[in-house]
Amino acid sequence: MKHPVTLTRRGLGGLAAGVGVALALSACGGSPLSTPSTNAPSGAGGSLTVGSADFPESQVIAEIYAGALNAAGVTATTKPNIGSREIYFKAVQDGSIDLAPDYSGNLLSYLDKNATQVSADDVFKALPGKLPQGLGVLDAAKAEDKDAMVVTKATAEKYQLKSIDDLAKVCKDLTMAAPATFETRAYGFPGLKANYNCVLKALKPFSDGGGNLTLQALLSNDVQVADIYTTTPSIQDNALVVLDDPKNNFKAQQVLPLYNKAKMTDKAKDALNAVSKILSTDDLISLNRAVSGNQKQNPKDAAAAWLKDKGIVK
Repeated sequence: MKHPVTLTRRGLGGLAAGVGVALALSACGGSPLSTPSTNAPSGAGGSLTVGSADFPESQVIAEIYAGALNAAGVTATTKPNIGSREIYFKAVQDGSIDLAPDYSGNLLSYLDKNATQVSADDVFKALPGKLPQGLGVLDAAKAEDKDAMVVTKATAEKYQLKSIDDLAKVCKDLTMAAPATFETRAYGFPGLKANYNCVLKALKPFSDGGGNLTLQALLSNDVQVADIYTTTPSIQDNALVVLDDPKNNFKAQQVLPLYNKAKMTDKAKDALNAVSKILSTDDLISLNRAVSGNQKQNPKDAAAAWLKDKGIVK
């Protein structure tokens, strides 16, 4: 999940391409989706179809949603790997699917590119007023997949770093690994300067979305800070330190269900909200490790194990 799919995955990169595909499909008079739901039972009245974006983390969450719904007595199937937000949002909107996992901050930015809300509460409160008629969001999980300033344990101890506030005192001496766009993105160098008066010594650009090249540069001290997504297993695996962001330089990215109101029942809402109540960032890290690590576990199997471990499925 931390490879070339990064922009499609959580950001607004690929917007033109995604919109182009959606428009082309619409021009043909079709839905963004033309294939039947995975393992959809025939004649399942009132059943829900859970879609996902085109990266493993989204696919696992979709399988968790579907498993929780089925455990609650709501028939649910999955339609994984639909595509970018531009594609799956349209699919939810036109009823091709009934719901999909999304990320609060990027969903808000997709709906309103000028949105200024950054904290978890403010982003979540702003979403309902920006969604088109017929769509809604359910409770947000504590689980977040967002950009973070990450350092090694040695660097954290050397400079006594716990937050970006602490980092600001030594920014001028440190080099950062991040995508080249970090130099101009609002949450990148401009945001760090505006919010924390942190002006880093230099940027060493990497295009692997916080992947292995970025990790090796950090571990070898070629760079001292790196932009790595919070659900990347390498953070735990290498005892890296995620610096707190008290001024919300990085917009909240809580996992939450985006849904079409047409078929969503109270029973289904309760089942999905129960998932959000317990799904954590650590859970996402473990699930990503299972699916994208050496195990290469099927997303459905990883989701089933999580559901059983949490007592949602007996």
